[in-house]
Amino acid sequence: MEFKIKKKLDKARLGEIFLKHGSVKTPAFMTVGTYGSVKSLSNKDLEGCGAQIILCNAYHLMIRPENKLIQKAGGLHNFMNWQKPILTDSGGYQVFSLSSQTKVSQGGVEFKSPINGDKLFMSPEKSIETQLNLGSDIMMIFDECTSYPSSKDDTEKSMELSLRWAEMSYKANNSHMPLFGIVQGGMYTDLREISLNELKKYNFDGYALGGLSVGEPDYMRKNIIEDIGFKLPEKKPRYLMGVGKPVDILHAVYHGIDMFDCVIPTRNARNGQLFTNQGVLNIRNSKYEEDLRPIDESCECFTCKNYSRAYIRHLDKCNDILAARLMSIHNVYFYQELMGQIRSAIYSDSLDDLIKKTEHNYLNI
Repeated sequence: MEFKIKKKLDKARLGEIFLKHGSVKTPAFMTVGTYGSVKSLSNKDLEGCGAQIILCNAYHLMIRPENKLIQKAGGLHNFMNWQKPILTDSGGYQVFSLSSQTKVSQGGVEFKSPINGDKLFMSPEKSIETQLNLGSDIMMIFDECTSYPSSKDDTEKSMELSLRWAEMSYKANNSHMPLFGIVQGGMYTDLREISLNELKKYNFDGYALGGLSVGEPDYMRKNIIEDIGFKLPEKKPRYLMGVGKPVDILHAVYHGIDMFDCVIPTRNARNGQLFTNQGVLNIRNSKYEEDLRPIDESCECFTCKNYSRAYIRHLDKCNDILAARLMSIHNVYFYQELMGQIRSAIYSDSLDDLIKKTEHNYLNI
């Protein structure tokens, strides 16, 4: 893996990551394809939306369809017929989301399969083994995502466990495939700095801010990004995990972040919430029942070039699966266009203008 910074605008960076299955221009947004697919979309749809890289989840793919089948297919790229880069999340966030059903130890996490109830164990070594077998372009260390709210003592214990697992993940990467460290420490800046300084010892290929967007107030998340984001190693990609509102992406880019992922584009699409250059459009609103305009008249996506608001609303009212596909295409395209606008704004020294415009349209979502 190679990362090149092509231009800096204060803390914002314009760059490119070179990976086994292609390059990724940054700042970049990764559409989430948890189970090896982005819900309702084909790979051709994703390519048409300009997707450079997608995120899949090692935890879920370990459970179903299991590693053996994906290995037999020649890896996840071949299994899902996606020949562009894939980043795999390690499963740490899933451990957090299933916390009431898990037993955490120094060596890993015991949990019940959500498929059949079998007892399973995920360790840092197992997570890395799974990601190596998937053939990920970028792997993530196995970590524990701290809940919110959390006392400083509990947060520190969780951070120390994540650091232990970071070392175990690092040692398990015997193929030396690209591996990112994850900075934890909850809402405590001093703990975040301790976590970061310890992770630097392993010279990971990139560094992520994890444990955000877990229910904390916006100002707390922004404080962590502002205090820690630019301190992540200068010559490595910087990744903000799970944060995906347009205003939040721009705020993080301004403070030095290069990579993002979130389920917002596709999840919101399936619920009729569509992103436009004028703000969010709720297609389920009755005022669109006879509206024959596209979702966004300035948009060049497949959906906007071929279908009206009225037709998409009709499909959604009928629970037709085509509605989910058409709305997801639009939102995924919007996000890729937004990232392109951000890259252009950094190049042309106009990022402040784009931030003001986006805040005007999206500050209240």
